[in-house]
Amino acid sequence: MWLIGARGSVATTAVAGCAAIAAGMHEPTGMVTETAPFAGCALPPLSSLVFGGHDTASCPLPKRAEALAAGGVLPHGLPTAVRAELAAADAAIRPGGPLPADGRTDGELVDAFAADLTHFVREHGLARAVVLNVASTEPAPGPGEDRLPPSSLYAAAALRAGCPYVNFTPSTGLHHPALEEAAGTSGLPYAGRDGKTGQTLLRSVLAPMFLQRALEVRAWSGTNLLGGGDGASLADPAAAAAKNAGKARVLSDTLGGLPDGDLHIDNVPALGDWKTAWDHVAFEGFLGARMVLQTIWQGCDSALAAPLVLDLARITAAAHAAGISGPRPELAFFFKDPDPGAPASLPDQFATLLTFAARLREAAA
Repeated sequence: MWLIGARGSVATTAVAGCAAIAAGMHEPTGMVTETAPFAGCALPPLSSLVFGGHDTASCPLPKRAEALAAGGVLPHGLPTAVRAELAAADAAIRPGGPLPADGRTDGELVDAFAADLTHFVREHGLARAVVLNVASTEPAPGPGEDRLPPSSLYAAAALRAGCPYVNFTPSTGLHHPALEEAAGTSGLPYAGRDGKTGQTLLRSVLAPMFLQRALEVRAWSGTNLLGGGDGASLADPAAAAAKNAGKARVLSDTLGGLPDGDLHIDNVPALGDWKTAWDHVAFEGFLGARMVLQTIWQGCDSALAAPLVLDLARITAAAHAAGISGPRPELAFFFKDPDPGAPASLPDQFATLLTFAARLREAAA
């Protein structure tokens, strides 16, 4: 697993969690790939996963894990118990970019990132590496920008190195027009945009309920309060706009249009790695009766995202081993903004995922 944003909260939680589960210290709660439908799919065992990545941050993973434990994200004592695994992953992290004053061209940056990936695979004798973007959200490219955004540089490097690619963020990644042809001819599986961990997960369950019960949604508003790195990056209105686009898609796809209402993301540094999401749904029932549904979701994004990141790496690796390539709408269950052709409701997405698991199982037989 090659993680973009390898020293962030999600990556640190994934590395620590994988080590803890592989050692039998914790149960794989939240990991879909550890449930019965995925038995026999030839997924790589958690104990076989090797971690590396790119990041512009310098805080080492053992230190980052200690901070997460202090904030209640990781269990007390876990950073010490898996310190060796965290240190090994940290040793495989390479400088990301471009940093300020970096004079390299896009092509030179892609070459350098791809070389890091190739070295990682060879040094560890790996069958394959899956590249997963778990970095902070970047603004969408503006009109006329002639340089690739960082997420697309890393995505291009994954293609160059022959690595499957998963975008767990709202950032552009492989969705940049300049990479469309290369992705289509790469022969690699790739998936997603923006992991579905909290508020949108709930929306993908509730929106079909209103539709199926013929209840008219008049307005749907929401607010997110969060801190940590995500809170800081999403304080940028351009980054928040990129995030909100994915959150709105499930409503638009399910209801046939986007209801009135606003979605706000507010940075509250005191919350650290925790967040609160509130939704207010105004809907109309029989004989025009006007009603309201309100929901509150409180949780830790890193703890919600990390098991999905491990799931996606294992499924994508198995797909690559089976010779499956191209965009994977079957993995829509994990994303706010899935690949074209995916259903919008969570139950339908889960059924599609199970069908894909059966395909992997047949390929492994």
